[in-house]
Amino acid sequence: MHLFITGLPGVGKTTLIRELAKRLANYQPAGFYTQEIRGAQGARAGFRLVSLDGRDQVLAHVRHRSSHRVGRYGVQLAGFERLLAELDLSHSRSRLIVIDEIGKMECLSRRFTDEVATLLDSPKMVIATVALKGGGFIRRVKEGSDCRLVTVTRENRDQLPDDLLPDVLEKLNRGPRERTRA
Repeated sequence: MHLFITGLPGVGKTTLIRELAKRLANYQPAGFYTQEIRGAQGARAGFRLVSLDGRDQVLAHVRHRSSHRVGRYGVQLAGFERLLAELDLSHSRSRLIVIDEIGKMECLSRRFTDEVATLLDSPKMVIATVALKGGGFIRRVKEGSDCRLVTVTRENRDQLPDDLLPDVLEKLNRGPRERTRA
């Protein structure tokens, strides 16, 4: 089973995934989460990816000139793909992979979509945030037969770590040979 977390922007998806990664630290998760980059007067200027082992890479910024754009952000595809190559998540020793997020910017990278597809077909457990809206790869991921999709709201976000953890632990402790279709 894979766990996908979705919801409106700013509702707490990244906070939830970071909390789950912290609580599951004994499983030595591999992956990355997203941090907002704030500019003058606190306005959002971009996004930085931070790996669970401490590496970081700017994913997108309003000042970045790129042919790859999502809204007002220029996506730094080459840097993102370098980070993906360094992390090599599909070959990681970890059985638990954390990805924040499967969204429009990230899906501009063929390397990323191929890596996620490989991970979803592997015995590893993936916990990922996924865009609330989006077609193509985003929709296919959310419709996967081996995934649980949880929507974060302001009302449930504080309780979700406690609600989700027992099921995640049960799946991780069951091991790869005993995986069942959800």
